[in-house]
Amino acid sequence: MADTEFRSGFVCFVGRPNTGKSTLTNALVGSKIAITSSRPQTTRHTIRGIVHREHAQLILVDTPGLHRPRTLLGQRLNDLVRDTYSEVDVIAVCIPADEKIGPGDRWIVEQIKMMAPKTTVLGVVTKIDKVSRDQVAHQLMAVSQLLGPEAEVVPVSAVKGEQVEVLVDVIASKMPEGPAFYPDGEITDEPEETLMAELIREAALEGVRDELPHSLAVVIEEIQPYEANEDMLEVHALLYVERPSQKAIIIGKNGSRLKEVGTNARKQIEHILGTRIYLNLHVKVAKDWQRDPKQLGKLGF
Repeated sequence: MADTEFRSGFVCFVGRPNTGKSTLTNALVGSKIAITSSRPQTTRHTIRGIVHREHAQLILVDTPGLHRPRTLLGQRLNDLVRDTYSEVDVIAVCIPADEKIGPGDRWIVEQIKMMAPKTTVLGVVTKIDKVSRDQVAHQLMAVSQLLGPEAEVVPVSAVKGEQVEVLVDVIASKMPEGPAFYPDGEITDEPEETLMAELIREAALEGVRDELPHSLAVVIEEIQPYEANEDMLEVHALLYVERPSQKAIIIGKNGSRLKEVGTNARKQIEHILGTRIYLNLHVKVAKDWQRDPKQLGKLGF
């Protein structure tokens, strides 16, 4: 019965922005930990989601997207990606069913083959609920051609939960045999501060159409018991932007937007921590922080 051996290992989902990577991560883990946003470059940290199954444990490593770097931050994010690619057991390339394969997809696949020639690559055709069966079949063929004959390709809809377990089984089959890395029930090994900062960042980016994504960093200053109610926690967070005009966007008219950001982030954080919190947000301008090594270090990059 060799098939019943427990398998465990690391997998990362890669693909162009908006190809459904974070939604897929959340569907597999069963909890919201990867930030889902329609903006490119929103994932900054290597957040790991942990998928527990009877026969396997998959640790999902969420990398910032690979891109052609224009700033020192961009360079550091790319270095982080390179390290991740060579350390995981499986790289799953996500391509949506409703979009043609383009130069961006080809570039990513080239980078993977160059940086991690020995790592197992798998294709995932996402968002299959958006197109007909014929289109799904057509995209499966196209992705298979892109990745090469040795790569398996799995169609999924994370939103509808279709084929998610099939994907888990396929990824698990590519993992080495070995014990679980994490105790049952844990869904991430990220410090709570990192998750909080990511959720605040996601809420602040929601609906903002200008160049904010790269320019926004969130730092959790302190977490303490809330004086007015000892069953609650008080969380102080600083949102750093690069220019006063960006500060105005985040705060909004009479502080309305910041209030909305606070409300949305608070709900998400309470859900993850399982406790009520009082969230205190402040916006600061740190001029050109993405290009300044000192400030990058201070903000955790």
